[in-house]
Amino acid sequence: MDSILVTGGAGYIGSVVAELLVSRGYCTLVLDNLRAGHRQAVPDRAELIVADLNDRAALDRLFGRYRVSAVVHMAAVAEVEESVRRPLYYYRENVAGTLSLLEAMQAAGVRRIVFSSTCSTYGIPAAVPISEDAPTDPVNPYGRTKLVCERLLEEARRVDGLTYVALRYFNAAGASERFGEHHHPESHLIPNLLAAAAGRAPAIDVYGDDYPTPDGTCIRDYIHVLDIAEAHLAAFERNPPAAIYNLGCGLGHSVRQVIETAERVTGRRIPRRVLGRRPGDPPALVADNARARRDLGWQPRRDLEEILRSAWQWAERHPRGYSG
Repeated sequence: MDSILVTGGAGYIGSVVAELLVSRGYCTLVLDNLRAGHRQAVPDRAELIVADLNDRAALDRLFGRYRVSAVVHMAAVAEVEESVRRPLYYYRENVAGTLSLLEAMQAAGVRRIVFSSTCSTYGIPAAVPISEDAPTDPVNPYGRTKLVCERLLEEARRVDGLTYVALRYFNAAGASERFGEHHHPESHLIPNLLAAAAGRAPAIDVYGDDYPTPDGTCIRDYIHVLDIAEAHLAAFERNPPAAIYNLGCGLGHSVRQVIETAERVTGRRIPRRVLGRRPGDPPALVADNARARRDLGWQPRRDLEEILRSAWQWAERHPRGYSG
């Protein structure tokens, strides 16, 4: 039977994508080096191959052993602040890793890929909501590496007939019944917010309250991880020849609004601490998702409250994440 290979499938979003693929009857392989992923996050009916994308020999063995029909490429390092400190590391992991994967796919005759990209490719937008036709001008190495990877996909399409879909995620959040968010260190707002609600952190840090937004805090587009997973399945089923899509709800919520919603969901007062702005944080990032709705027949189905409720339920069941 043909298999779908999910790189980074032991990570946060990758585990939920792999879970959905398995539930829909796809034979699913997970490739992960487990530096940031977790064995416990791999679905039971998916096979885990522990290897690194920059190990070309391991990739060749994988494609030689399994009949892979398509790849979901999610393996990456993805911390904006770290990318500023360690840009060359990000280029090696994200760009060189993607190049190694594409070369191995080419050698094995695999011509379909869905790529995990990011709204960080846009940089600081001139207007919101942001369409896929907006200029790309990343302000950090993380966003630049993802944009380079998108261009590699286009080059492979041009010379080798690769079929690709690049999905530019906005702010992924929430949890499935089984899999949730566990990073170390954790930099994302919602898991840190819920840790403060649970008493596992003293407060939630708010980075800047003087932005040109209604309440002074940054506005972001939060999309449920299950909605993201469903977009991947839609991309496989519709199989456009070469396309880029935004994945967001099309609605923006400020940091203060997210905190207030979390307090309603958890029933707890969440202490907050206002700090200075982080370099490169745009005031607002909100997706125009009309193209994905039209071409993929996809639409986000879960709102911010459901995102927070699912993440809170998962955090209560897993107070130490995948650590115990």
